[in-house]
Amino acid sequence: MPANTPASAGTRLEGLVLVLILIVVGGSAGAASFTHVHDWTMANSPANTPGWFGWANAVISELVPIAALLTIRRRRRVGAPIGYPMVLLIAAAGLSLAAQLAVAKPGPSGWLLSAVPALAFMALVKLVLAPAPAPQHLPPAAEPAQPIRVQVAEQVTAEPAPPAAITPAPEPTPAVEPVDVPAHLLPTARFAAVQHEQATGAPITPAELADRLDVTPAVAGKVLATIGGVR
Repeated sequence: MPANTPASAGTRLEGLVLVLILIVVGGSAGAASFTHVHDWTMANSPANTPGWFGWANAVISELVPIAALLTIRRRRRVGAPIGYPMVLLIAAAGLSLAAQLAVAKPGPSGWLLSAVPALAFMALVKLVLAPAPAPQHLPPAAEPAQPIRVQVAEQVTAEPAPPAAITPAPEPTPAVEPVDVPAHLLPTARFAAVQHEQATGAPITPAELADRLDVTPAVAGKVLATIGGVR
């Protein structure tokens, strides 16, 4: 097993520090927003409303965006649509921001200071959802080719053979151009193949995949072969 290089150790240390920062900032922003939502709920509720009602609203407003964020990351890994969880995330963040502005001291400075938890949460969402650049792997160096040694047989004098009948050479068959597999179709194709197999119990065919992806059957067959969907 290769030894850890200083670069890889530094990368792991940076990742650990980033995770700790995200936990501290996210926990602090959640606690502040939690309190603001509770106070806002109780200030706008009828008299004699029990205190647990405000805490219930605060718990809901904080857990919904976290669940939506986790769902968005899971769906992005499998190439599934993220529209509905994104709407939930935006709505929950907007509710939290509205609660913080409602309990703030009137004025620009009060609004800004009270909105810091919601703004911090949105910044964390941007950090978490931002795609990480793929590492570039250099191709391995090619080994030098070994010289080919050919043994020459001794020439043997023999009687010339009668000339063979000349037959016309067969016409060359035109080569089939290879079909390129668009990389952006692979996540959608995997999701379509899994969904079709779960719904029908049978693997998806190139024709059905071509109809879903709006591509030619040749491209669909190549995509299925790439993702291992052809059985």
